[in-house]
Amino acid sequence: MDQLGIQPAALKVVIVDDNVSLVDIYKTRLQMLGYQVFTAYDGKQALYTIEHERPNLVLLDLMVPKIAGDQILETMRMSDWGKSIKVLIISNLNEADAPPGLREQGIEGYAVKANLSDDALDKLVDDILKPEGQKEDVSLETPETEHSPDESR
Repeated sequence: MDQLGIQPAALKVVIVDDNVSLVDIYKTRLQMLGYQVFTAYDGKQALYTIEHERPNLVLLDLMVPKIAGDQILETMRMSDWGKSIKVLIISNLNEADAPPGLREQGIEGYAVKANLSDDALDKLVDDILKPEGQKEDVSLETPETEHSPDESR
């Protein structure tokens, strides 16, 4: 929290999956890591939530009701609001069986849920949203805050 008691804006993640139990697990874990998490259980709800929340990352299942995950991704990429949002596909389909062209639409990666441990998901999200080069960049000290001999006046 800052001096006014306001929390700094957390990185936002939207989880799109129709498996409620799995979404609850992912949501809880990511919230414990400090992310602000939103959920959507079908494609229509997903597009609405993504457009309104403008998350830093979408965890996108391909097989969701109403609008399939690949169509959600395509709609995002054709819109001004969704062009640059990072997307990680999480699916029960092997990538070879997934709709073609996902990588060409700019996804961060592809993970098969059956092979994805909770810790691996945490690491994938952290690696995408907190790249190594940026983890240590935050510093409250600048050269101007150091005390100089002239301050003893």
